[in-house]
Amino acid sequence: MIEVENIVRDFGAFRAVDGVSFTVEPGEVVGLLGPNGAGKTTTLRVLAGLLRPASGVTRIGGVDVQVEPLQARRQLGFLTASTGLYDRLTGREMLQTFGRLQRLDEQTLSSRIAALSEELELNAFLDKRCGSLSSGQKQRVNIARAVVHDPSAYVLDEPTATLDPLASRDILELVQRAKARHKAVLFSTHRMEEAEYLCDRLLFMRGGQIVARGTSTELLTLSGKQKLTDAFLHFAGATA
Repeated sequence: MIEVENIVRDFGAFRAVDGVSFTVEPGEVVGLLGPNGAGKTTTLRVLAGLLRPASGVTRIGGVDVQVEPLQARRQLGFLTASTGLYDRLTGREMLQTFGRLQRLDEQTLSSRIAALSEELELNAFLDKRCGSLSSGQKQRVNIARAVVHDPSAYVLDEPTATLDPLASRDILELVQRAKARHKAVLFSTHRMEEAEYLCDRLLFMRGGQIVARGTSTELLTLSGKQKLTDAFLHFAGATA
């Protein structure tokens, strides 16, 4: 469902992503780990069509992101910790706006909003302006906005980075439900407990390249460590 083949992305003389390749299958959660500056966010932005690679190919559901970007994005739900909402719109208006951008017909859109409102417990504040919502409420609306079109693939870039444990729980539950519905999920995080809890496989990036990949057990064996946090430090080059 998600395919990344040998992508390269430069910013001037700096190579941020250097020959990265991986896949994510339907019903699979793949974690993307690495220190700041490793190239994770750049990789995800290339995959989402927000940046153009110098070389390489990215596909969502077999659709080349660079050749047919709109068709590819219709199959993708993209969420980051920094994604904002329009303060003057209500949560319902946000979902209606993005659903229409995804070309959902009004009946389908209404049904999706109703289903997401129940699933994410939005009903108590769905008709309040987003600027008046708490951080946890905003993130629930953001989750709904990202998946209002029921995409086949989710790309989540550190979505829990600024959230407290209760708000983070919504993201984790979203990922678990997505997996159960055979969605492909690429999940970038710095929280090792999330990675170990959610992910079927892990990719570790450093210096724009994937330097290790496998299950959490395989990465522990490869690093010679007993905890995933210690393995993180090992692959980051912070420990021997």
